Amino acid sequence: MNVLTDHLPLFWEGFIGTVFITAFSSVIAMVLGLLIAGFRVSPVPPLRFFGTAWVTILRNTPLTLLFLVTTFVVPEIFFPGMSPFLLGAIALGFYTSSFVCEAVRSGINTVPVGQAEAARSLGMTFGQTLRMVVLPQATRTVLPPLSSIFIALTKNTAIAGAFAVVELFGVQKTLSEDGYAILPIFIFVALGYLIVTFAISGLFRLLEHRMEVAR
Repeated sequence: MNVLTDHLPLFWEGFIGTVFITAFSSVIAMVLGLLIAGFRVSPVPPLRFFGTAWVTILRNTPLTLLFLVTTFVVPEIFFPGMSPFLLGAIALGFYTSSFVCEAVRSGINTVPVGQAEAARSLGMTFGQTLRMVVLPQATRTVLPPLSSIFIALTKNTAIAGAFAVVELFGVQKTLSEDGYAILPIFIFVALGYLIVTFAISGLFRLLEHRMEVAR
């Protein structure tokens, strides 16, 4: 217990870092995932090819390798001086967007084709049909897998600690190197992750409940 009380500011900083990078990378993943899912079901062949390539490459690339590329290659070629936090959020967001895309695409496929055909017969464009007709109906199907994806994203933030991002697992690494007992540190770090994952799970359960009520 002394480990926590003696280093409470460090644990708190790590916890807040985990919350922030989870939230920021989740926004990136959600925006890109929706966009790429639209590409995957688009009637335009180049967009479908791009969406397929995006998902195939990112889903089959180890996250640690993606962190290495984002941390050491991207700043050298494109954006020198970017903060480790932003680079870590980009790596996590891009990686997770491929899973979000597939979850959304699966939800889109559950919507009857006649819904889209009816919308097109009214003169709606593909984008309007997707945004106003298909996605709202696919939301109930998409929410459960999205919950699991964002919980997995939270746990994946542990990798960011190895790349100079302040988060919970990085706190464990720092204190372990200082000679503190590993077991209590792991317990406190695990509790921090559980708080974040339970909050995400509760949020998605609330959304699912509201969608059921609106049905």
